Amino acid sequence: MSIAPKKRFGQNFLTEPRTARLIAEAATTPEGGTVLEIGPGTGALTAPLLERARVIAIERDPDLLPGLRERFAADIETGRLTLIEGDATTIDWPPLFGDGPRPHTLAGNVPYLITGLLIELATASADHFDAVVFMVQKEVADRLTAAPGTKDYGALTVFTQAAFRVERVLTVRAGSFFPRPEVDSAVVRFTPERPPRAAETEAFRAAVKAAFGMRRKTLRNAWRGLLGWSDEEVAARAEAAGIDLTLRGETLRVEQFGAMVNEMEP
Repeated sequence: MSIAPKKRFGQNFLTEPRTARLIAEAATTPEGGTVLEIGPGTGALTAPLLERARVIAIERDPDLLPGLRERFAADIETGRLTLIEGDATTIDWPPLFGDGPRPHTLAGNVPYLITGLLIELATASADHFDAVVFMVQKEVADRLTAAPGTKDYGALTVFTQAAFRVERVLTVRAGSFFPRPEVDSAVVRFTPERPPRAAETEAFRAAVKAAFGMRRKTLRNAWRGLLGWSDEEVAARAEAAGIDLTLRGETLRVEQFGAMVNEMEP
Protein backbone atom coordinates (compact mmCIF):
# COMPACT_ATOMS: atom_id res chain seq x y z
CA MET A 1 0.00 0.00 0.00
CA SER A 2 1.56 3.29 -1.12
CA ILE A 3 0.17 6.48 0.38
CA ALA A 4 1.63 9.78 1.58
CA PRO A 5 1.70 10.11 5.41
CA LYS A 6 -0.34 13.02 6.79
CA LYS A 7 1.43 15.32 9.22
CA ARG A 8 -1.83 16.44 10.84
CA PHE A 9 -2.45 12.85 11.94
CA GLY A 10 1.12 12.40 13.16
CA GLN A 11 1.58 9.44 10.84
CA ASN A 12 4.88 7.55 10.84
CA PHE A 13 4.27 4.18 9.22
CA LEU A 14 6.13 1.15 10.52
CA THR A 15 8.07 -0.48 7.68
CA GLU A 16 10.20 -3.07 9.49
CA PRO A 17 8.51 -6.54 9.42
CA ARG A 18 10.58 -8.01 12.25
CA THR A 19 9.56 -5.20 14.59
CA ALA A 20 5.92 -5.65 13.63
CA ARG A 21 6.16 -9.36 14.40
CA LEU A 22 7.73 -8.72 17.83
CA ILE A 23 5.02 -6.22 18.71
CA ALA A 24 2.34 -8.69 17.61
CA GLU A 25 3.90 -11.38 19.78
CA ALA A 26 3.96 -9.04 22.78
CA ALA A 27 0.27 -8.27 22.23
CA THR A 28 -0.82 -11.87 21.63
CA THR A 29 1.08 -14.07 24.04
CA PRO A 30 -0.58 -16.44 24.63
CA GLU A 31 -1.96 -16.67 21.10
CA GLY A 32 -5.64 -16.15 20.50
CA GLY A 33 -7.99 -13.62 21.99
CA THR A 34 -9.08 -10.27 20.59
CA VAL A 35 -6.89 -7.26 19.85
CA LEU A 36 -8.19 -3.73 19.45
CA GLU A 37 -5.65 -1.99 17.23
CA ILE A 38 -5.44 1.79 17.32
CA GLY A 39 -4.48 3.23 13.92
CA PRO A 40 -3.60 0.29 11.65
CA GLY A 41 -2.19 2.68 9.04
CA THR A 42 -0.98 0.58 6.12
CA GLY A 43 -1.48 -2.69 8.01
CA ALA A 44 2.13 -3.44 8.96
CA LEU A 45 1.15 -4.52 12.48
CA THR A 46 -2.33 -5.71 11.53
CA ALA A 47 -0.95 -8.54 9.38
CA PRO A 48 1.08 -10.32 12.11
CA LEU A 49 -1.67 -9.66 14.64
CA LEU A 50 -4.15 -11.48 12.40
CA GLU A 51 -1.90 -14.52 12.34
CA ARG A 52 -2.34 -14.82 16.10
CA ALA A 53 -5.67 -13.26 17.10
CA ARG A 54 -8.96 -11.71 16.05
CA VAL A 55 -8.48 -7.99 15.34
CA ILE A 56 -10.71 -4.94 15.59
CA ALA A 57 -8.93 -1.97 13.99
CA ILE A 58 -9.89 1.70 14.29
CA GLU A 59 -8.56 3.96 11.52
CA ARG A 60 -9.16 7.69 11.43
CA ASP A 61 -7.71 8.43 7.98
CA PRO A 62 -10.34 7.65 5.30
CA ASP A 63 -7.67 7.53 2.60
CA LEU A 64 -6.14 4.44 4.23
CA LEU A 65 -9.34 2.42 4.44
CA PRO A 66 -9.61 1.29 0.79
CA GLY A 67 -6.10 -0.16 0.89
CA LEU A 68 -6.77 -1.92 4.18
CA ARG A 69 -10.03 -3.37 2.89
CA GLU A 70 -8.28 -4.64 -0.22
CA ARG A 71 -5.28 -6.09 1.61
CA PHE A 72 -7.33 -7.84 4.27
CA ALA A 73 -10.46 -8.66 2.26
CA ALA A 74 -10.38 -12.35 3.21
CA ASP A 75 -10.01 -11.62 6.93
CA ILE A 76 -12.85 -9.10 6.81
CA GLU A 77 -15.08 -11.61 5.02
CA THR A 78 -14.47 -14.29 7.65
CA GLY A 79 -14.93 -11.85 10.51
CA ARG A 80 -11.38 -12.23 11.78
CA LEU A 81 -10.84 -8.52 11.10
CA THR A 82 -13.35 -5.78 11.87
CA LEU A 83 -12.36 -2.43 10.38
CA ILE A 84 -13.87 0.70 11.92
CA GLU A 85 -13.55 4.21 10.52
CA GLY A 86 -13.36 6.69 13.36
CA ASP A 87 -11.31 8.63 15.88
CA ALA A 88 -9.99 6.29 18.58
CA THR A 89 -9.92 9.14 21.10
CA THR A 90 -13.72 9.55 20.93
CA ILE A 91 -14.82 5.90 20.71
CA ASP A 92 -15.73 3.85 23.78
CA TRP A 93 -13.29 0.92 23.49
CA PRO A 94 -14.55 -1.82 25.85
CA PRO A 95 -17.93 -2.42 24.10
CA LEU A 96 -16.10 -3.09 20.81
CA PHE A 97 -14.78 -6.38 22.19
CA GLY A 98 -18.29 -7.69 22.72
CA ASP A 99 -18.13 -11.42 23.44
CA GLY A 100 -14.86 -11.80 21.50
CA PRO A 101 -12.46 -14.39 22.90
CA ARG A 102 -10.05 -13.38 25.64
CA PRO A 103 -7.50 -12.15 26.35
CA HIS A 104 -8.63 -8.66 25.37
CA THR A 105 -5.67 -6.51 24.35
CA LEU A 106 -5.29 -2.91 23.22
CA ALA A 107 -2.39 -2.31 20.82
CA GLY A 108 -1.02 0.22 18.39
CA ASN A 109 1.75 2.39 17.04
CA VAL A 110 0.61 5.49 18.88
CA PRO A 111 0.85 8.92 17.16
CA TYR A 112 2.93 11.28 19.30
CA LEU A 113 0.29 14.02 19.07
CA ILE A 114 -2.24 11.95 21.05
CA THR A 115 0.02 9.67 23.09
CA GLY A 116 -0.89 11.23 26.43
CA LEU A 117 -4.60 11.14 25.72
CA LEU A 118 -4.53 7.49 24.59
CA ILE A 119 -2.60 6.45 27.70
CA GLU A 120 -5.08 8.36 29.85
CA LEU A 121 -8.00 6.59 28.15
CA ALA A 122 -6.30 3.21 28.52
CA THR A 123 -5.73 3.87 32.22
CA ALA A 124 -9.38 4.80 32.70
CA SER A 125 -10.43 1.49 31.09
CA ALA A 126 -7.74 -0.71 32.66
CA ASP A 127 -10.33 -3.04 34.23
CA HIS A 128 -11.53 -4.07 30.78
CA PHE A 129 -8.16 -5.12 29.32
CA ASP A 130 -5.85 -8.04 29.93
CA ALA A 131 -2.95 -6.11 28.41
CA VAL A 132 -2.08 -2.93 26.53
CA VAL A 133 0.86 -2.82 24.11
CA PHE A 134 1.78 0.60 22.70
CA MET A 135 4.69 1.83 20.63
CA VAL A 136 5.57 5.32 21.83
CA GLN A 137 8.47 7.73 21.57
CA LYS A 138 11.42 6.52 23.63
CA GLU A 139 11.29 9.52 25.94
CA VAL A 140 7.68 8.66 26.79
CA ALA A 141 8.65 5.05 27.47
CA ASP A 142 11.38 6.35 29.80
CA ARG A 143 8.75 8.26 31.77
CA LEU A 144 6.26 5.37 31.83
CA THR A 145 8.80 2.93 33.26
CA ALA A 146 10.64 5.34 35.59
CA ALA A 147 11.28 4.64 39.26
CA PRO A 148 10.80 7.12 42.12
CA GLY A 149 13.69 9.52 42.56
CA THR A 150 14.75 9.52 38.90
CA LYS A 151 14.56 12.46 36.51
CA ASP A 152 11.93 10.78 34.31
CA TYR A 153 9.56 10.01 37.18
CA GLY A 154 6.54 12.29 37.06
CA ALA A 155 2.76 12.57 37.02
CA LEU A 156 2.42 10.40 33.90
CA THR A 157 4.44 7.69 35.64
CA VAL A 158 2.29 7.74 38.75
CA PHE A 159 -1.06 7.77 36.93
CA THR A 160 -0.02 4.92 34.66
CA GLN A 161 1.70 2.78 37.27
CA ALA A 162 -1.27 3.14 39.60
CA ALA A 163 -3.30 1.08 37.12
CA PHE A 164 -0.65 -0.96 35.29
CA ARG A 165 2.62 -2.78 35.69
CA VAL A 166 4.65 -1.27 32.86
CA GLU A 167 7.59 -2.95 31.12
CA ARG A 168 9.67 -2.00 28.11
CA VAL A 169 9.56 -4.73 25.45
CA LEU A 170 12.00 -3.38 22.86
CA THR A 171 13.55 -0.24 21.42
CA VAL A 172 12.64 0.62 17.81
CA ARG A 173 15.09 2.72 15.82
CA ALA A 174 13.90 5.73 13.86
CA GLY A 175 14.88 4.06 10.59
CA SER A 176 12.06 1.54 11.05
CA PHE A 177 9.49 4.16 10.04
CA PHE A 178 8.43 6.20 7.04
CA PRO A 179 8.77 9.10 7.23
CA ARG A 180 11.73 8.74 9.56
CA PRO A 181 11.02 10.47 12.90
CA GLU A 182 13.66 12.49 14.71
CA VAL A 183 13.82 10.14 17.71
CA ASP A 184 13.73 6.44 18.46
CA SER A 185 10.63 4.70 19.77
CA ALA A 186 9.99 1.91 22.26
CA VAL A 187 7.34 -0.72 22.75
CA VAL A 188 5.83 -0.89 26.23
CA ARG A 189 3.50 -3.50 27.65
CA PHE A 190 0.97 -2.56 30.33
CA THR A 191 -0.43 -5.33 32.54
CA PRO A 192 -3.36 -4.28 34.75
CA GLU A 193 -2.73 -4.19 38.48
CA ARG A 194 -5.63 -6.01 40.12
CA PRO A 195 -6.41 -4.41 42.47
CA PRO A 196 -4.87 -1.07 41.37
CA ARG A 197 -1.94 0.24 43.38
CA ALA A 198 -4.01 3.39 43.97
CA ALA A 199 -7.51 4.43 42.95
CA GLU A 200 -7.49 7.29 40.44
CA THR A 201 -10.02 9.53 42.15
CA GLU A 202 -10.34 13.28 41.63
CA ALA A 203 -8.42 13.78 44.88
CA PHE A 204 -5.63 11.44 43.76
CA ARG A 205 -5.27 13.32 40.47
CA ALA A 206 -5.17 16.65 42.30
CA ALA A 207 -2.49 15.45 44.74
CA VAL A 208 -0.26 14.02 42.00
CA LYS A 209 -0.57 17.04 39.72
CA ALA A 210 0.19 19.41 42.58
CA ALA A 211 3.23 17.38 43.65
CA PHE A 212 4.76 17.58 40.17
CA GLY A 213 3.47 21.03 39.21
CA MET A 214 6.77 22.58 40.30
CA ARG A 215 9.33 19.84 40.81
CA ARG A 216 11.59 21.91 43.08
CA LYS A 217 8.85 22.52 45.62
CA THR A 218 8.68 20.44 48.76
CA LEU A 219 5.45 18.53 49.32
CA ARG A 220 4.58 20.92 52.15
CA ASN A 221 4.51 23.82 49.67
CA ALA A 222 3.08 21.83 46.75
CA TRP A 223 0.15 20.56 48.82
CA ARG A 224 -0.62 23.82 50.60
CA GLY A 225 -4.39 24.30 50.45
CA LEU A 226 -4.90 21.00 48.60
CA LEU A 227 -8.54 19.91 48.67
CA GLY A 228 -9.33 22.84 50.95
CA TRP A 229 -7.37 21.51 53.93
CA SER A 230 -5.43 23.82 56.23
CA ASP A 231 -1.66 23.43 56.61
CA GLU A 232 -2.23 21.69 59.94
CA GLU A 233 -4.69 19.24 58.45
CA VAL A 234 -2.38 18.43 55.53
CA ALA A 235 0.49 17.85 57.98
CA ALA A 236 -1.62 15.58 60.18
CA ARG A 237 -2.75 13.47 57.26
CA ALA A 238 0.75 13.26 55.82
CA GLU A 239 2.00 12.01 59.18
CA ALA A 240 -0.76 9.40 59.28
CA ALA A 241 0.23 8.28 55.76
CA GLY A 242 3.92 8.12 56.69
CA ILE A 243 4.94 10.93 54.31
CA ASP A 244 7.72 13.43 55.01
CA LEU A 245 6.51 16.82 53.73
CA THR A 246 10.06 18.13 53.41
CA LEU A 247 10.57 15.76 50.46
CA ARG A 248 9.63 16.41 46.84
CA GLY A 249 6.95 14.69 44.83
CA GLU A 250 9.33 12.63 42.72
CA THR A 251 10.45 10.69 45.80
CA LEU A 252 7.02 9.19 46.56
CA ARG A 253 5.90 5.74 45.47
CA VAL A 254 2.48 5.33 43.87
CA GLU A 255 1.13 3.74 47.05
CA GLN A 256 2.21 6.76 49.08
CA PHE A 257 0.20 9.10 46.89
CA GLY A 258 -2.76 6.77 47.37
CA ALA A 259 -2.25 6.67 51.12
CA MET A 260 -2.13 10.46 51.35
CA VAL A 261 -5.36 10.81 49.44
CA ASN A 262 -7.06 8.13 51.54
CA GLU A 263 -6.13 10.10 54.63
CA MET A 264 -7.27 13.38 53.11
CA GLU A 265 -10.63 12.35 51.70
CA PRO A 266 -13.56 12.94 54.07
